[in-house]
Amino acid sequence: MVDAAVLEKLEAGFTKLQAATDCKSLLKKYLSKDIFDQLKTKKTGLGATLLDVIQSGLENHDSGVGIYAPDAESYTVFAPLFDPIIEDYHVGFSQTDKHPAKDFGDVNSLVNVDPEGLFVVSTRVRCGRSMEGYPFNPCLTEAQYKEMEEKVSSTLAGMEGELKGSFFPLTGMNKEVQQKLIDDHFLFKEGDRFLQAANACRYWPAGRGIYHNEKKSFLIWCNEEDHLRIISMQMGGDLGEVYRRLVSGVNEIEKRIPFSHNDRLGFLTFCPTNLGTTVRASVHIKVPKLAANKAKLDEVAGKYNLQVRGTRGEHTEAEGGIYDISNKRRMGLTEYQAVKEMQDGILELIKLEKDA
Repeated sequence: MVDAAVLEKLEAGFTKLQAATDCKSLLKKYLSKDIFDQLKTKKTGLGATLLDVIQSGLENHDSGVGIYAPDAESYTVFAPLFDPIIEDYHVGFSQTDKHPAKDFGDVNSLVNVDPEGLFVVSTRVRCGRSMEGYPFNPCLTEAQYKEMEEKVSSTLAGMEGELKGSFFPLTGMNKEVQQKLIDDHFLFKEGDRFLQAANACRYWPAGRGIYHNEKKSFLIWCNEEDHLRIISMQMGGDLGEVYRRLVSGVNEIEKRIPFSHNDRLGFLTFCPTNLGTTVRASVHIKVPKLAANKAKLDEVAGKYNLQVRGTRGEHTEAEGGIYDISNKRRMGLTEYQAVKEMQDGILELIKLEKDA
């Protein structure tokens, strides 16, 4: 049973949300009184309540989405709220659709999109994974954070070849190592107010850490927003090489650590915007002529389902005509299809830039 204090907080938060006429979050859009009443007394096996799911959106009315999953089971228990939000965010993935099985495809068929090195500054492919049997941030204990870090660091100690590297725990990190990781743009900071409100930053920095290989082209964040963020990156446009490295890294880890997966939704993570393949493939690309013709850029982006943003992250302008361009679709298609669609879109953009 959900305790009285939680119910009281839920009722008060819901009333405030209803009254917030300027709130445009997906939480506000889909949390009707009926759904609220249906879910407010529900609990997952690990004890997560509706409050754990929606508290970030209740506190931050300027959220875009406003909900997080406190554990894997929440996606099922609170499905009447998650499903329509997932459908709305992942356009084209309806509530009756089923995400396909994992398929990295023919990894050798992806190419260097810019062999002359004229347009693409850097290329990055990342995915998120959750460790089976552990809840997500709001329900993790300090002991679990530490246990997970131990599992991850000992697993990664077995990496060989190009993936071989070092694990740096955030706890007790000396200033020199810290500065080096900041200079490399590898160090993640404690979460923003949206994550804070979701209780995603408790016991910080316990259980958090960063792994990277010697070349700094393979990187893993442990217990930042997700249990694992696995990242492959390098300068230039060799998407094929970046993708192959990511795939071999993910496969190596999966041999030793089982991941949370759902038949309908694919790989599960803390945020419902990052499900299915959880893959984000991106390039930083200089296209000054197309930057001057934003309508054309947006037309190609629409055709290939690309997300175009400034290089400082979401909601930023392009600096010096350099954009961060990535695949928008993560659900309802395979890993290979998601990255291939982005590759084809980038190839088209480069062709247009050359011809302009």
